[in-house]
Amino acid sequence: MNPKLNIAIDGPAGAGKSTVAKQLARRLKLTYVDTGSMYRAVTLQALRSNTDFNNADALAQLAVKIKIALFSGDGDFRITLDGEDITQAIRSPEVSRQVSLVAKVPAVRTNMVHRQQLMAVAGGTVMDGRDIGTRVLPNAGAKFFLTATIEARAARRKLDLSQQGYQVSLAALITEIAARDAQDQNRAVDPLVPAADAITIDSTNLTAGQVIKQMEKHINVTGNDA
Repeated sequence: MNPKLNIAIDGPAGAGKSTVAKQLARRLKLTYVDTGSMYRAVTLQALRSNTDFNNADALAQLAVKIKIALFSGDGDFRITLDGEDITQAIRSPEVSRQVSLVAKVPAVRTNMVHRQQLMAVAGGTVMDGRDIGTRVLPNAGAKFFLTATIEARAARRKLDLSQQGYQVSLAALITEIAARDAQDQNRAVDPLVPAADAITIDSTNLTAGQVIKQMEKHINVTGNDA
């Protein structure tokens, strides 16, 4: 495997990006980068500091001030906020409900994209998010857009939340995910759209392993990013 290779995986909430990206990174011995967790970290800090989610300037200032660190290895992923491990805290339903409001702020996105590009400058990453192939890593060696029906995505999110001790109705999750899709797809800066050269994979009826097998068919293991 070429250590310079960067792989971009985009898609809507609940499509299975994180699960697939982590497993793919482990298989290819690359570093996994969960960009969505960075926006969640900003969201968590905004909740803790009672920041107004409609105040773009306040959210932008908050994003500049906080220190975010990502750790990936041996199939494990952790994120810290100002030194505190927040890996579980950022997965709360409240963070999920508000994160799109943070992610649509142009100055927040500029800040996060810059950090993400620095992480990938040496290559060797599998990065997932919503604008990786279009904005963060436009020259990635392989690009994928992972999708699934909203019902399948809601069911997966419900299972994830129940395993973390949160009980949320399927109907509520469908409504929440539909709203988040609308926010992500219609934001003015870096909207959620497949890159022109991305391979789209519908994971509705596929396991993570089956998705990875499809991805591996399109990954050039010897080529460099442009």
